[in-house]
Amino acid sequence: MWFKNLRAYRLTTPIDFTPEQMSDQLEARAFKPCTPAQPLALGWVAPVGGEEAALVHAANGRYLIKLKREEKLLPSTVVREQLDEKVALIESEQGRKVYRKERLTLKDEIVQDCLPRAFTRSSSIYAYIDTRARWIMVDAASAARAEELLNLLRDCIGSFPVVLPQVNNAPIATMTGWLVHRSLPDDFELGGECELRELGEEGGIVRCRGVDLLSEEVETHLHAGKQVARISLHWDERVQLVLAEDLCLRRLKFADELMKENEDIPEADDAARLDADFALMSEAVTDLQNRVIEIFGGEAE
Repeated sequence: MWFKNLRAYRLTTPIDFTPEQMSDQLEARAFKPCTPAQPLALGWVAPVGGEEAALVHAANGRYLIKLKREEKLLPSTVVREQLDEKVALIESEQGRKVYRKERLTLKDEIVQDCLPRAFTRSSSIYAYIDTRARWIMVDAASAARAEELLNLLRDCIGSFPVVLPQVNNAPIATMTGWLVHRSLPDDFELGGECELRELGEEGGIVRCRGVDLLSEEVETHLHAGKQVARISLHWDERVQLVLAEDLCLRRLKFADELMKENEDIPEADDAARLDADFALMSEAVTDLQNRVIEIFGGEAE
Protein backbone atom coordinates (compact mmCIF):
# COMPACT_ATOMS: atom_id res chain seq x y z
CA MET A 1 0.00 0.00 0.00
CA TRP A 2 2.78 2.44 0.81
CA PHE A 3 4.07 3.74 -2.52
CA LYS A 4 7.68 2.94 -3.41
CA ASN A 5 7.83 5.34 -6.36
CA LEU A 6 5.80 8.23 -7.64
CA ARG A 7 4.99 9.44 -11.12
CA ALA A 8 2.52 12.31 -10.97
CA TYR A 9 0.31 13.46 -13.83
CA ARG A 10 -1.75 16.64 -13.81
CA LEU A 11 -5.46 16.27 -14.55
CA THR A 12 -6.39 18.93 -17.08
CA THR A 13 -10.13 18.72 -16.39
CA PRO A 14 -12.04 18.12 -13.15
CA ILE A 15 -13.28 14.62 -12.32
CA ASP A 16 -17.04 14.41 -12.87
CA PHE A 17 -17.74 10.81 -11.84
CA THR A 18 -18.27 9.18 -8.45
CA PRO A 19 -16.19 6.28 -7.11
CA GLU A 20 -19.17 3.98 -7.66
CA GLN A 21 -19.54 5.07 -11.29
CA MET A 22 -15.82 4.60 -11.88
CA SER A 23 -15.87 1.16 -10.27
CA ASP A 24 -18.68 0.10 -12.61
CA GLN A 25 -16.67 1.30 -15.62
CA LEU A 26 -13.56 -0.59 -14.54
CA GLU A 27 -15.54 -3.84 -14.30
CA ALA A 28 -15.33 -4.17 -18.08
CA ARG A 29 -11.59 -4.76 -17.71
CA ALA A 30 -11.47 -6.63 -14.42
CA PHE A 31 -8.43 -8.88 -14.26
CA LYS A 32 -8.56 -12.29 -15.90
CA PRO A 33 -5.51 -14.61 -15.93
CA CYS A 34 -3.62 -15.30 -19.14
CA THR A 35 -5.12 -17.89 -21.43
CA PRO A 36 -2.69 -20.61 -22.62
CA ALA A 37 -1.81 -18.69 -25.80
CA GLN A 38 -1.87 -15.19 -24.25
CA PRO A 39 1.51 -13.59 -23.43
CA LEU A 40 0.16 -10.76 -21.25
CA ALA A 41 -2.96 -10.05 -19.20
CA LEU A 42 -3.88 -6.68 -17.65
CA GLY A 43 -6.87 -5.90 -15.51
CA TRP A 44 -8.22 -4.20 -12.41
CA VAL A 45 -8.47 -5.80 -9.00
CA ALA A 46 -9.86 -4.48 -5.73
CA PRO A 47 -7.25 -2.25 -4.05
CA VAL A 48 -8.72 -2.82 -0.58
CA GLY A 49 -10.63 -5.87 0.64
CA GLY A 50 -11.17 -9.26 -0.98
CA GLU A 51 -12.10 -10.28 -4.49
CA GLU A 52 -15.70 -9.14 -4.04
CA ALA A 53 -14.72 -5.61 -2.96
CA ALA A 54 -15.18 -2.57 -5.21
CA LEU A 55 -12.54 -1.80 -7.81
CA VAL A 56 -12.29 1.78 -6.54
CA HIS A 57 -11.65 2.70 -2.92
CA ALA A 58 -12.40 6.32 -1.99
CA ALA A 59 -11.18 8.35 0.98
CA ASN A 60 -11.05 12.13 1.40
CA GLY A 61 -11.64 12.81 -2.28
CA ARG A 62 -8.99 10.35 -3.42
CA TYR A 63 -9.82 7.29 -5.55
CA LEU A 64 -7.47 4.33 -5.11
CA ILE A 65 -7.17 1.74 -7.90
CA LYS A 66 -4.95 -1.28 -8.51
CA LEU A 67 -3.80 -2.75 -11.81
CA LYS A 68 -2.73 -6.39 -11.92
CA ARG A 69 -0.31 -7.56 -14.59
CA GLU A 70 0.39 -11.18 -15.51
CA GLU A 71 2.91 -12.10 -18.18
CA LYS A 72 4.33 -15.32 -19.56
CA LEU A 73 8.06 -15.80 -19.05
CA LEU A 74 9.56 -17.04 -22.29
CA PRO A 75 13.35 -16.57 -22.35
CA SER A 76 14.62 -15.15 -25.62
CA THR A 77 17.49 -17.65 -25.59
CA VAL A 78 15.03 -20.56 -25.71
CA VAL A 79 13.18 -19.06 -28.66
CA ARG A 80 16.42 -18.24 -30.47
CA GLU A 81 17.83 -21.75 -30.02
CA GLN A 82 14.67 -23.39 -31.35
CA LEU A 83 14.54 -20.94 -34.24
CA ASP A 84 18.17 -21.59 -35.19
CA GLU A 85 17.53 -25.35 -35.12
CA LYS A 86 14.43 -25.02 -37.30
CA VAL A 87 16.17 -22.74 -39.80
CA ALA A 88 19.17 -25.07 -40.00
CA LEU A 89 16.87 -28.05 -40.63
CA ILE A 90 14.97 -26.27 -43.43
CA GLU A 91 18.15 -25.08 -45.10
CA SER A 92 19.68 -28.56 -44.86
CA GLU A 93 16.65 -30.54 -46.07
CA GLN A 94 15.42 -28.09 -48.72
CA GLY A 95 18.75 -26.67 -49.84
CA ARG A 96 17.65 -23.04 -49.71
CA LYS A 97 18.23 -19.91 -47.65
CA VAL A 98 15.70 -18.85 -45.00
CA TYR A 99 15.30 -15.08 -45.20
CA ARG A 100 14.11 -12.54 -42.64
CA LYS A 101 10.38 -12.60 -43.37
CA GLU A 102 10.22 -16.40 -43.07
CA ARG A 103 12.37 -16.30 -39.92
CA LEU A 104 9.86 -13.95 -38.31
CA THR A 105 6.99 -16.28 -39.21
CA LEU A 106 8.86 -19.26 -37.78
CA LYS A 107 9.64 -17.28 -34.63
CA ASP A 108 5.95 -16.45 -34.13
CA GLU A 109 5.06 -20.12 -34.51
CA ILE A 110 7.65 -21.13 -31.91
CA VAL A 111 6.42 -18.49 -29.45
CA GLN A 112 2.80 -19.63 -29.83
CA ASP A 113 3.87 -23.24 -29.34
CA CYS A 114 5.88 -22.45 -26.18
CA LEU A 115 3.44 -20.05 -24.48
CA PRO A 116 1.10 -22.69 -23.00
CA ARG A 117 4.06 -24.24 -21.18
CA ALA A 118 5.66 -21.01 -20.01
CA PHE A 119 5.72 -19.88 -16.39
CA THR A 120 3.80 -16.73 -15.44
CA ARG A 121 4.86 -13.74 -13.34
CA SER A 122 2.42 -11.41 -11.61
CA SER A 123 2.87 -7.85 -10.43
CA SER A 124 0.61 -4.95 -9.53
CA ILE A 125 0.62 -1.16 -9.62
CA TYR A 126 -1.34 1.12 -7.32
CA ALA A 127 -2.50 4.57 -8.33
CA TYR A 128 -4.87 7.13 -6.91
CA ILE A 129 -6.74 10.08 -8.34
CA ASP A 130 -6.73 13.15 -6.11
CA THR A 131 -9.91 14.86 -7.23
CA ARG A 132 -9.30 18.00 -5.17
CA ALA A 133 -5.63 18.60 -5.97
CA ARG A 134 -6.20 17.30 -9.54
CA TRP A 135 -3.39 14.77 -9.69
CA ILE A 136 -3.20 11.12 -10.58
CA MET A 137 -0.36 9.51 -8.64
CA VAL A 138 1.10 6.25 -9.99
CA ASP A 139 3.40 3.97 -8.01
CA ALA A 140 5.78 3.26 -10.89
CA ALA A 141 9.44 4.05 -11.51
CA SER A 142 9.01 3.21 -15.20
CA ALA A 143 7.23 5.65 -17.49
CA ALA A 144 6.14 2.69 -19.66
CA ARG A 145 4.40 0.97 -16.73
CA ALA A 146 2.67 4.19 -15.71
CA GLU A 147 1.44 4.76 -19.27
CA GLU A 148 0.20 1.17 -19.38
CA LEU A 149 -2.05 1.92 -16.41
CA LEU A 150 -3.22 5.25 -17.84
CA ASN A 151 -4.02 3.71 -21.22
CA LEU A 152 -6.15 0.96 -19.69
CA LEU A 153 -7.90 3.58 -17.55
CA ARG A 154 -8.75 5.55 -20.70
CA ASP A 155 -10.10 2.40 -22.33
CA CYS A 156 -12.49 1.99 -19.42
CA ILE A 157 -13.69 5.51 -18.65
CA GLY A 158 -13.22 7.21 -22.00
CA SER A 159 -11.56 10.62 -22.02
CA PHE A 160 -9.00 11.02 -19.24
CA PRO A 161 -6.74 13.93 -20.22
CA VAL A 162 -3.54 14.18 -18.18
CA VAL A 163 -0.16 15.82 -18.77
CA LEU A 164 3.22 15.58 -17.14
CA PRO A 165 3.77 18.62 -14.92
CA GLN A 166 6.00 21.33 -16.36
CA VAL A 167 7.86 23.62 -13.97
CA ASN A 168 9.26 27.12 -14.35
CA ASN A 169 12.79 26.35 -13.18
CA ALA A 170 14.85 23.63 -14.87
CA PRO A 171 15.25 20.72 -12.41
CA ILE A 172 18.86 19.94 -13.38
CA ALA A 173 20.00 23.54 -12.96
CA THR A 174 18.09 23.91 -9.69
CA MET A 175 19.43 20.69 -8.15
CA THR A 176 22.95 21.58 -9.23
CA GLY A 177 22.56 24.97 -7.57
CA TRP A 178 21.62 23.29 -4.29
CA LEU A 179 25.07 21.71 -4.12
CA VAL A 180 27.11 24.49 -5.70
CA HIS A 181 25.61 27.21 -3.50
CA ARG A 182 24.82 24.94 -0.51
CA SER A 183 21.30 26.34 -0.58
CA LEU A 184 18.87 23.44 -0.13
CA PRO A 185 15.24 24.38 0.69
CA ASP A 186 14.68 24.53 4.47
CA ASP A 187 12.39 21.50 4.70
CA PHE A 188 14.78 19.22 2.77
CA GLU A 189 18.00 17.55 3.85
CA LEU A 190 20.63 15.95 1.66
CA GLY A 191 20.94 12.19 1.53
CA GLY A 192 24.11 10.39 0.56
CA GLU A 193 23.56 9.75 -3.13
CA CYS A 194 23.53 11.66 -6.40
CA GLU A 195 24.09 11.21 -10.12
CA LEU A 196 26.21 13.79 -11.92
CA ARG A 197 26.10 14.10 -15.69
CA GLU A 198 28.09 15.99 -18.29
CA LEU A 199 26.22 17.97 -20.92
CA GLY A 200 25.73 16.33 -24.30
CA GLU A 201 24.49 12.93 -25.42
CA GLU A 202 27.87 11.28 -24.91
CA GLY A 203 28.69 13.07 -21.67
CA GLY A 204 30.10 11.05 -18.80
CA ILE A 205 28.09 10.02 -15.74
CA VAL A 206 29.36 9.86 -12.17
CA ARG A 207 27.31 8.12 -9.50
CA CYS A 208 28.09 9.00 -5.89
CA ARG A 209 26.77 6.80 -3.11
CA GLY A 210 27.39 6.88 0.61
CA VAL A 211 29.28 10.18 0.45
CA ASP A 212 28.88 13.71 1.74
CA LEU A 213 27.29 15.53 -1.20
CA LEU A 214 28.93 18.77 -0.08
CA SER A 215 32.39 17.18 -0.05
CA GLU A 216 35.36 18.36 -2.08
CA GLU A 217 35.09 15.23 -4.22
CA VAL A 218 31.60 16.11 -5.44
CA GLU A 219 32.49 19.79 -5.67
CA THR A 220 35.34 18.98 -8.07
CA HIS A 221 32.96 17.24 -10.48
CA LEU A 222 30.54 20.18 -10.33
CA HIS A 223 33.25 22.72 -11.06
CA ALA A 224 34.31 20.54 -14.01
CA GLY A 225 30.88 21.13 -15.55
CA LYS A 226 28.86 18.12 -14.44
CA GLN A 227 25.27 18.71 -13.33
CA VAL A 228 22.96 16.93 -10.91
CA ALA A 229 20.52 14.58 -12.65
CA ARG A 230 19.39 12.72 -9.50
CA ILE A 231 19.75 13.40 -5.81
CA SER A 232 18.63 11.68 -2.62
CA LEU A 233 16.75 13.83 -0.12
CA HIS A 234 14.91 13.70 3.20
CA TRP A 235 11.74 15.78 3.27
CA ASP A 236 10.18 17.25 6.40
CA GLU A 237 11.22 14.24 8.50
CA ARG A 238 8.43 12.35 6.76
CA VAL A 239 9.81 10.82 3.55
CA GLN A 240 13.16 9.82 2.06
CA LEU A 241 13.34 9.87 -1.72
CA VAL A 242 15.50 10.08 -4.83
CA LEU A 243 14.47 13.05 -6.96
CA ALA A 244 15.20 12.86 -10.68
CA GLU A 245 15.34 15.42 -13.47
CA ASP A 246 12.04 14.09 -14.87
CA LEU A 247 10.39 14.86 -11.48
CA CYS A 248 9.86 11.15 -10.81
CA LEU A 249 10.27 10.35 -7.12
CA ARG A 250 11.97 7.00 -6.64
CA ARG A 251 12.70 4.74 -3.68
CA LEU A 252 10.24 6.42 -1.36
CA LYS A 253 10.72 5.49 2.28
CA PHE A 254 8.23 6.84 4.79
CA ALA A 255 9.28 7.69 8.33
CA ASP A 256 8.61 5.02 10.96
CA GLU A 257 6.61 7.53 13.03
CA LEU A 258 4.25 8.06 10.09
CA MET A 259 3.84 4.37 9.30
CA LYS A 260 3.17 3.46 12.95
CA GLU A 261 0.29 5.91 13.40
CA ASN A 262 -2.25 3.16 12.68
CA GLU A 263 -0.70 0.49 14.90
CA ASP A 264 -3.68 0.58 17.26
CA ILE A 265 -5.93 -0.90 14.53
CA PRO A 266 -6.28 -4.67 15.13
CA GLU A 267 -4.18 -6.77 12.75
CA ALA A 268 -7.22 -8.92 11.97
CA ASP A 269 -9.01 -5.93 10.44
CA ASP A 270 -6.99 -5.74 7.24
CA ALA A 271 -9.47 -3.57 5.35
CA ALA A 272 -9.56 -0.93 8.08
CA ARG A 273 -5.77 -0.93 8.33
CA LEU A 274 -5.34 -0.55 4.57
CA ASP A 275 -7.92 2.23 4.51
CA ALA A 276 -6.16 4.12 7.31
CA ASP A 277 -2.73 3.57 5.75
CA PHE A 278 -4.01 4.89 2.42
CA ALA A 279 -5.31 8.04 4.09
CA LEU A 280 -1.94 8.66 5.77
CA MET A 281 0.15 7.80 2.73
CA SER A 282 -1.89 9.76 0.19
CA GLU A 283 -1.87 12.86 2.38
CA ALA A 284 1.92 12.73 2.63
CA VAL A 285 2.38 11.96 -1.08
CA THR A 286 0.14 14.78 -2.27
CA ASP A 287 1.86 17.24 0.08
CA LEU A 288 5.26 16.07 -1.14
CA GLN A 289 4.33 16.35 -4.82
CA ASN A 290 2.96 19.86 -4.34
CA ARG A 291 6.15 20.83 -2.51
CA VAL A 292 8.36 19.40 -5.27
CA ILE A 293 6.53 21.52 -7.83
CA GLU A 294 6.95 24.55 -5.59
CA ILE A 295 10.74 24.22 -5.16
CA PHE A 296 11.12 24.26 -8.94
CA GLY A 297 9.29 27.56 -9.27
CA GLY A 298 5.74 26.27 -9.59
CA GLU A 299 3.92 24.88 -12.59
CA ALA A 300 4.54 26.55 -15.93
CA GLU A 301 1.53 28.08 -17.64
